[in-house]
Amino acid sequence: MALAARLLRRALSSASDGRRRRRAWEASLSPLERLKRLLPPEEAAAVERYAEPRSSASPQAPAEEKMAVAAPSAAPTAAPSSQGSPEKKMAARPIPLRAGELALAELRRKHNATLKLLCRLEAGAVLNSHGGLLPHRDIIGQLPGQLLRTSAGARLLLRRPSLDEYVLLMPRGPTIAYPKDISAMLMMMDVHPGDVVLESGSGSGALSLFLSRAVGPKGRVISYEIRDDHHNLAKKNYRHWRTTWKKGHTEEWPDNVDFVLKDISRAAEDMKALTFDAIVLDMLNPQSALSVVHPSLKEGGVCAVYLANITQVIDLLDRIRTCRLPFACENIIEVTHRNWLVLPAKIKNCKSSQRVETQEDIEEDPQQKECDEIQTRDQIVLNEGEGNESFPDDAETYCSAPYVARPSHWQDAHSATVHP
Repeated sequence: MALAARLLRRALSSASDGRRRRRAWEASLSPLERLKRLLPPEEAAAVERYAEPRSSASPQAPAEEKMAVAAPSAAPTAAPSSQGSPEKKMAARPIPLRAGELALAELRRKHNATLKLLCRLEAGAVLNSHGGLLPHRDIIGQLPGQLLRTSAGARLLLRRPSLDEYVLLMPRGPTIAYPKDISAMLMMMDVHPGDVVLESGSGSGALSLFLSRAVGPKGRVISYEIRDDHHNLAKKNYRHWRTTWKKGHTEEWPDNVDFVLKDISRAAEDMKALTFDAIVLDMLNPQSALSVVHPSLKEGGVCAVYLANITQVIDLLDRIRTCRLPFACENIIEVTHRNWLVLPAKIKNCKSSQRVETQEDIEEDPQQKECDEIQTRDQIVLNEGEGNESFPDDAETYCSAPYVARPSHWQDAHSATVHP
């Protein structure tokens, strides 16, 4: 291909024998033949390697076909329909919501607030929300993404919950590791499918679920927990997710997490026969576990420590230094997310001002006033003369840039320090 391009440039840059060049371009039937006639004999022979005799049966073959036959013969032609057509590969068969699986109901409220309700579908149950009642039998059999109306007329968006939504809404005892922090830890540990990962501090099972998905069916997660109530809750949440996942998907969630009720600082004998690709510690005193787990971490492996405040980081680093543990601190980060509000705005003319309202304010349901959280009203007031456009007094007009964008008043304030 590089040779053909170089020769083509030379052919186009040549200015001699214009009459012969015109005849060559007019008489030839393919780009390579035109090129060959314009070149000296020795260089035309090099082009001959890329050309095949033209078939008399197809004198007007398309340009794409001509380029295909010019490729080297070493490149085999893909077998047709051996892997199925791309359309069949990419086609996803929608699965309706079934009894026994989890469903997430979203109720849009004033000021961009969304109320999310997680429920397990049962034929005789009823979903009770601030917007009214909705029987589960009206949800079962529907495809995810449908808008259904409650008894009070409110619209609910029904779909399957994602993993991060499940861990935020599932029953919890201790504070969970938030999905934004878990994502950062998984990235820093570079967990792959098939890895074996040690977790200390099962908690409510949030991190265990994300690790289970990251290592896949061929991997393994060993999760230690010292408290019996936390241990049982983590196992329950994990089993609940696996059971409901199977009902709404064609494949099963992998059963690859071993929950162990034991103090990790007293599990030195257990660690001798194990080798881990990565270790994550989510516990009050992670320094007590480092001397136990570090012999089982592979060379070059990462140990990520999830801590709530910077003083715990200082204590951890001091223990590593004084005990001369074979760890090097690579990174200390705090993960923050900033939520934004971007909504359509509608400009209304008043006698003394122009008010820009977000669509959320316009579509407010009067029945939701008593249930709204305490938030600042999502509106912008523009004095007359401040804008570049004027609007008629007797009409409502949409402006040329009908959006209001600002940071949301409600942010994910809770975070923790991740130390690998």
